Amino acid sequence: MIPVLTLAACFLTLFGVAECLYRFLKVKAEWTRKIVHICTGLLTLLFPLMLSNHWQVLFLCGSFLLILLASLKFGWLPSINAIDRFSYGSILFPIVVYLLFLIFQLAQKGPVVFYLPILILAICDPVAALVGKRFPVGRYKVWDCGKSLSGSMAFLVAALLVTVATFYCLGNVSGAASLIVLIPVTATVSEALGVKGMDNLTIPASVVTILFLAL
Repeated sequence: MIPVLTLAACFLTLFGVAECLYRFLKVKAEWTRKIVHICTGLLTLLFPLMLSNHWQVLFLCGSFLLILLASLKFGWLPSINAIDRFSYGSILFPIVVYLLFLIFQLAQKGPVVFYLPILILAICDPVAALVGKRFPVGRYKVWDCGKSLSGSMAFLVAALLVTVATFYCLGNVSGAASLIVLIPVTATVSEALGVKGMDNLTIPASVVTILFLAL
């Protein structure tokens, strides 16, 4: 139970830091939201190391899902929710993390099926959003939601680097050479199609699908 409480304390501290940045230092919600997104993703990388079964992950993810749902209803956590668009992203994130951990434990495909989708989601998605807003080159729309080629290219490059680094750190994987190209391309398409925060689902789903077909 100590690892669960330790991780819960880390997540709560992260939320607290984001609130302080938003309320006292006047950091925009778009930035604090991305800080939480990245740091939450990195913290979840500790799950396979600290948690022994998916029930512990369900408790953690379920608890934070309830907190996030309550924050939307009662106006809490503006550092996450005070954005100028509707998004399912924060709600989907804990659900996706739990499902990825469940797949990791049950499928016996190795840690790559957990680590790679989390890393691409945590790192590449914010990179695409930041580059797309700072350098909005090649604007296009997907179901009336604005995207940019610059953002998509930034996602692709970041996903390529993350994929290479992940396979390198986890050791050789059969067919890794083709996966190093296929996974970033597929994830980039999934990010482009995932509107209103649905990319928090489409990105890891596409990565896991490719890994299952290849491993």
